[in-house]
Amino acid sequence: MSSETSKDSDVPFEANVSCTIEADAATLDSRDGDEALKLVGTERTNHFSDEYNRALRRKLDWVIPPICALVYLNQYLDKTSLNYASIMDFPIQDQQYNLVAMAFYIGFLVWQFPTMYIAQKLPLGKYLGVNIMLWGVVLMLHAVPNTFGPFFLLRFLLGMLESCVAPIQILIVSMFYKKSELSSRIAWWYLMTGIASVVGGFIAYGVSYITNASITSYKILFLVFGAMAVAVGIVVFLWLPDSPVNAWMLTHEERIAAIERVRDDQGGTENHKIKKEHVVEALSDVRTWLIVAMTLMTSIPNGGLANFSNMIIKSFGYTTRQTLLLSTPSGIVAVIWLLIWSRYSDKTGERMLPIAFTVLPTIIGSAILIGLNGSGKKGALLFAIYIINCFGGSLSMIYAYNASNVSGHTKKTTVHSITLVAFSLGNIIGTETFQPKDAPSYIPGKISILVLLTAEFFLCFVVRWINIRKNEKKREVLSELKTQNGWSEEDLQKERERHGFMDLTDKRNPYFVYTS
Repeated sequence: MSSETSKDSDVPFEANVSCTIEADAATLDSRDGDEALKLVGTERTNHFSDEYNRALRRKLDWVIPPICALVYLNQYLDKTSLNYASIMDFPIQDQQYNLVAMAFYIGFLVWQFPTMYIAQKLPLGKYLGVNIMLWGVVLMLHAVPNTFGPFFLLRFLLGMLESCVAPIQILIVSMFYKKSELSSRIAWWYLMTGIASVVGGFIAYGVSYITNASITSYKILFLVFGAMAVAVGIVVFLWLPDSPVNAWMLTHEERIAAIERVRDDQGGTENHKIKKEHVVEALSDVRTWLIVAMTLMTSIPNGGLANFSNMIIKSFGYTTRQTLLLSTPSGIVAVIWLLIWSRYSDKTGERMLPIAFTVLPTIIGSAILIGLNGSGKKGALLFAIYIINCFGGSLSMIYAYNASNVSGHTKKTTVHSITLVAFSLGNIIGTETFQPKDAPSYIPGKISILVLLTAEFFLCFVVRWINIRKNEKKREVLSELKTQNGWSEEDLQKERERHGFMDLTDKRNPYFVYTS
């Protein structure tokens, strides 16, 4: 079957096993394949030792995860700045506060697909850097207005500009790292959501002591966080590589080695051509919608807790400054929990089991908050608040799941975008689960967290079973191809290597293996 047939046929490879899926290398290089083919071609001609590859990985680790971590730290600070402002004389209250909190996710939702398809046509690192600098300016402008309308608009714009962060960083990380390395590398920058809770809490605590009547403390907070974002945007623009093909910190030989390192994973690198058939496959893949459901189940609680957790702590009977300090340990607990399960994920090749175990503390924490509501048992209630944020790591592993289980650049872009659309929808819904009429206990919001994450726990095992079944079918197809063509194991490995950068989707590529 030619590459054109593979690309345009509506019949999945499982139903067409008589074909060998052989492709014309010249056609793939010029029209269909990844950018990586410009350096390495369709067949592996360069071999590097394990020691060389380990040294290369260490070199990548000093650049990519730290820069991505800086981005995520600032994104989470900027996104949750409203949470700190809410207890620092912020002028917008009650239902208008809910709407301002929601505006961020509306902008995030509206701009998710456009920003990712624009990004596919442009250098990823440069595009991300420009967006970060712009959102830093927008956040600093939060210090200007005092009425609902301008705040709503600014939060909407902030959501638009921040919507590209996670999908772009996932795409970049998946170009440079093997499947067995993805979960921990994504966790390295995603854990900044926990670190941001600590950093943000201490910065807000310090700012709360500024009593200059000419500028209120929440405005200073917006200015500080915004200036930090502009600085990080400059760093990203200058130093975050767009792909292994043109990574500034690698020699020509190291760029080739970086590409060859990920060849057998069949995930590919980048392709600037938007392919309709990839979009169709992403939309028709049942796993896409199961991931959407899981993302919603994670994001609805996130939308509530990201904007109302400080109000919940304050309702236990603490002052504003005590609340700002007492909110910080939850971030540390979330970081430790994520590190444990992301490492387990890469060591075992599992994705769904770690997600299931990540949400368990939140299920327990929400049950404690409901059961002990109004009891005055501050120690137990604080314990519940500290473990309730552990669920945030599940989204990191959902990102790692997508990076490990989807191939074909346009399909990856589409699935990442759909996942982030679900994220924004969930957060929009989440802000409305904590209604002013339910303050200060917010029992309906806490019940929604308990129910949703319990459902997500069980859904993990459904997705895991589907991927295991898909791998069994792929092994059957490969066995039949091997028999029909009289291939040896060496022949099969050569075919696997040739398909590594053809920009085939995971469904079309018989050599792609799913992680469970």
